[in-house]
This record gives sequence, C-alpha cells and structure tokens, in this order.
Amino acid sequence: MTGRPIGRIAVTGVGPVVEHGGRPAKSVIGEEFEVVATVFREGHDAVGATVVLTDTDGHEHRVAMHRVDTGLDAWSATVSADRPGSWSYRVEGWSDPYGTWHHSAVINVGAGVDVALMLEEGARVLERAVAEVPRSKEQAVTLTDAIAALRDAGQTPEARLGAGVAAEVQAELRERPLREHVTTSSDHPWLVERERALYGAWYELFPRSEGARLDDRTGQWRTGTFATAARRLDAVAAMGFDVVYLPPIHPIGRVNRKGRNNALRAEPSDPGSPYAIGSSDGGHDTVHPDLGTIDDFDAFVGHAHELGLEVALDLALNCAPDHPWVTAHPEWFIRRADGSIAYAENPPKKYQDIYPLNFDDDPQGLYAEIRRVVQFWLDHGVTIFRVDNPHTKPLWLWERLIADVAAGRPGVIWLAEAFTRPPMMHTLARIGFQQSYTYYAWRNTRDELTEYCTELAGPAAAYMRPNFWPTTHDILTPFLQRGGSATWKMRAALAATLSPSYGIYAGYELMERVARPGAEEQIDNEKYEYKDRRWAEHDEAGTTLAPYLRRVNQIRRAHPALHRLRNLRFHHADDEHFLVFSKARRIYDRDDVILVVANLEPEHTRDTWIHLRMPELGLDWPDRFVAHDLITGENWNWTEHNFVRLGPATEPVHIIHVRPEAVIGPR
Repeated sequence: MTGRPIGRIAVTGVGPVVEHGGRPAKSVIGEEFEVVATVFREGHDAVGATVVLTDTDGHEHRVAMHRVDTGLDAWSATVSADRPGSWSYRVEGWSDPYGTWHHSAVINVGAGVDVALMLEEGARVLERAVAEVPRSKEQAVTLTDAIAALRDAGQTPEARLGAGVAAEVQAELRERPLREHVTTSSDHPWLVERERALYGAWYELFPRSEGARLDDRTGQWRTGTFATAARRLDAVAAMGFDVVYLPPIHPIGRVNRKGRNNALRAEPSDPGSPYAIGSSDGGHDTVHPDLGTIDDFDAFVGHAHELGLEVALDLALNCAPDHPWVTAHPEWFIRRADGSIAYAENPPKKYQDIYPLNFDDDPQGLYAEIRRVVQFWLDHGVTIFRVDNPHTKPLWLWERLIADVAAGRPGVIWLAEAFTRPPMMHTLARIGFQQSYTYYAWRNTRDELTEYCTELAGPAAAYMRPNFWPTTHDILTPFLQRGGSATWKMRAALAATLSPSYGIYAGYELMERVARPGAEEQIDNEKYEYKDRRWAEHDEAGTTLAPYLRRVNQIRRAHPALHRLRNLRFHHADDEHFLVFSKARRIYDRDDVILVVANLEPEHTRDTWIHLRMPELGLDWPDRFVAHDLITGENWNWTEHNFVRLGPATEPVHIIHVRPEAVIGPR
C-alpha cells in the first residue's frame, strides 16, 4: 500500500495545504482564514469534524467545524493565531453518536415507532457523554437534566424527546462532543507572522534626490544626503505611510556608468544608476559617500523609527565592473569565451554597467558574503528587504537566506520584485518571501481586475501576499500616461483598498506621467539622474495628490477590514467600466464593512446601477443602510440596488463605510 491509510472515518481534501504539506500555509497574527476538509463515513451514521491547532509551545486548541455542503460532505472552520511562529493544524473526523441518535429519534418518535427504545437510547448516549468527556459540573447538569427528562415516564414522549434535543443540549455537545472512531489527517505546517507581512503602506524615495538642487550658475547638481532625505520623512509620515523604501544606497560604479535616460555615455556630473553597485569606495556593505556616512544612515533610520516608519532597503545582487568583488572573487562572475565578464541583459534591455553574479562556481563562499551583507544592514536598523529581480537568482539562495535570517530575526520581511512567469512568482512566495510585486499596474478593466484579484485573494492567499504599486521607478503604464488627476486618484485608491499592502513611488503625488518614447517608464528617469521635485512649491500651489493619499491612508488605518486580503468580495454593476467590491471584518462584537465603487474610466463621467450582495455586507436582502462616503463625507440611503454617477467633476471612487448601526430598513 502507498500513501496514508484511509482510517475509520474518511478525512480528505484538507486545506489550505501548500505543496502537499511540504511548505507552510501563511497568515499573520489575528488573520482569520478557513480550514476546509471532506469528512464522511460509510452508511448513514452522523459524523463530526474538528480542527486541531498546535501552537508554538506545543499546546493544542480545538475548533469545531461545521458542515457547509451536505451532499459533498464538505466541512469548514474559521481559525486564527494569537502569536507569531511555527504552528500546525490537522483535521479530526469522528463518528457522532448523539447526532446519529438525534436524527433517528426525531423520525421514529414522530412516527410513533420504538418510542420507549429511542428515548432510552438517547439517555444512554448522554450518560456516555457525561462519563467520557471532561466537563464542569455546571456543563454536566445540562446533560443530566436531559437524561432525567428522557426517562421521565410521567411526561409525554414529545416532551421527553424535546428535553433530549433541546438547544442547550445541542450547544453543550457541539462544544464538548462525544466522539467515536476518531481519525486524523496529517499535521500541516502553518507559519504565523507579524501584521506588517500582510498590511502596510509603502513609500519609495531616492535619498540623493531629496534635497538635491541644481546650481543655475554652474549647471551642476548638489546631491541630496541622508540628512536632507530625513527631513522628507516628516511629510511621508504625515501622509500616513508605514514603510519608507530606499533603492540601493551604495557606491555606484564608474566603469560603463550610464547617463541620463540610460544613455551609454555618462557626463562627468551624471550620478549613474544605483543598481550598478560598487566602486573603489566599497560595495554592498557601504553607503555612497555622497549620501553621508553610516552614522548618517543610522540617524536617518532613527528618525524614521521616531515617526513610526519602518525602513526597507533594496537588496540588489548586482555588481558594477569596478565592484571590489570583481577583483577579489572573479569566480563569482560569468566569463565569456573571450575571457570578458558578461554584463546583465534582459532582452531587449542591456545593462552594460552591471555584472550579474554566478552562483555555480563558489556557492558557499558567495552565500556567506551575501549573508554577511544582510546582517550588516539588519544591525543598522533595516527590518524589510525589497529584493531586486529575485527570479534571476537560484531559488535555493532565497529559501536558505530567508530561513537563516528568520532563525535570529523572525520579524524581517522580504518583498520579491519579480515581474515574470506566474510559476516563478508563486514559487518565490512559497519558499519564503512574505510579499510579492504583482501585475496590478497592467490590470485595468473590470474583468482583468476581478479575475486577478480573485486569484490572489483565493487559494494563493495561503502563501502569496500581494503588494500593489500603480507605478515604480521602472514602470509608467500607458493607462497612467494618458490619465489626469482622476485616473491617478483612482489607481491609488484601488491599490490601497484591493490589497492590504500597496506602494507609492515619490512623484506620484505630482502625477509625473511623461514617458520616455517607446518605453513604459518615465523620461528623465530618476534611476539615472537627480530629481528636485520642489515639494513645498507644489504644496503651496495645491498641485499635489498628497492630501488625497493622506485621506486614503487615514481610511486604511481606521478600518481593519482593509488590513485583510481573503475577505475581498466583488459585486455587480451594469456598466462594465465600474468595479464594485467590499471587505468585511468582525472586530470584537462589531463588523467593519467597507464598500468601494470605482469608475475605471474616470476621465469621463459615467453612471450605472450597482447590485450588492447584501449578505456579504452583513445585511439581509431587504435591508437599507446609510452609505457614508469616507472621501467626501456624504451620506446616502442605499439598498441592494443603487444608482451611482462618478467622474472628473466629483470623485472617481466611492470608499463607503457601511454603518450597521445606521440601518433603517427592516431587519
């Protein structure tokens, strides 16, 4: 025989399970998700099912499952964890003597068949439940009273049966059931992480641009520094962001340095791409001298922490031709037939200023150096790594590195910047990356967004957490190139509400949307030059989306429903250019419900009827409720069917708080 024996009670189809239990399913502290299983047995006797959670200390916690589809023998339970670490769960299937008796007794006593026998069998089942299952005296009284009533010949059969199937008896046996023939599934690993692994608002900035100034007299740039960039952090925090993300801050190579807009020839004043790492000034464990010293970096991190911001650093395993590793460890690079080192290519893109690493000739030595570099930045306050192009490195590297770091620093978060084939993106998530870049930037229509987000919030959510970015320093989609402020508002609002984690690249507030001809990236790309965005002037003139981003982030923080992914539910609109979705979450004894309605062509005023799946909002189909728009402060009386008009003259997106206490229709 191969495989696990079936057991007395069949327990199959347990989920979520990642790679047949070879890798852990993931959640964060307090994140609820469903454990499902198929549980059945031969014949017609009743069965029950229980999820057994084993916490980090080895203690077991049992959660009753409920049947969700009788015909398919499908069972489900909602579970969550109260602390981070390595948990596991399994499903137990068991024969239910009380449930079997309950079903037969109701039928037979109602038909007058074997009445006395059925009532006595019920009393004996309850006696077993008292004797065999630990319970308090008060809990036992509920059952002993029912036993006495079942045997009370002075009462009618109907009254005696009623005592045996009373609601309080059923509730007690749901909580502490009498179980026979218990059969267990395998234990499945479950990794519980801190909330930032799932939820957070990111803001990307280049330190060299924050505080950079062009000298009109000389035509030369004065670079920004860690000190000037630290002054920008107050505005970032004021907009409500949680993470400040820095592209590489290391020395930049001088050999084959790229000029403006990726030009092959750099002018003497061109700073080069920060992804061409390394020079005579140092490598991956060094800060660019133009930015300051490592003490200045520490001060930057310290100020970020004072403002409640975590610092994410780009881990880009690229080397400029003059990186110290090229001389010290030539075996770490790929040699071509003519003896030269191969530069990086991603056809049609060519990166003559970057040498990719070779992990085949000295994998242990190279790994040890990378691990040392990561530890260096951990020791300087970095808690998150955004990994550049992880799909171009061996998968074993990330599996080993992330696990190794987690052994000493379990709260460190890794974001995979991989826009590549889905199998690679999903595998990176399975082997340890807490978050993943996605194709959100290129999903624009209702069908595209619905299909993609349903995938991400469905089975993939057990291991892959999306981070939605409308733009990055590499990406400026045609949709945003063509759009005005309504379009830029809409894409930011959707990113912030569809996904618990989303990111904004500096300059989004100013709607920087001029592309380099023939490319989906900005002209005068910040990767190759300084940017003086003159923030104060835009704030004074009101030509910035900063107030809108601040409001969206305030809404996110105030509404825990938006901190989750698996609770995403879509609703219908007659106009295909509208997207309607909701998120609901119970906090203690209250439901937080957010409903979002977006015009996906916001430069044009459009109207439509939307049709809500009221139970997804915690309401009954006939109910009415007050829809409070969290962007504008307006209120409307809404029902299942509502008329909506959105466009450039109003707002492109309704972010609506569904107020249960304000429901004025029938309940």
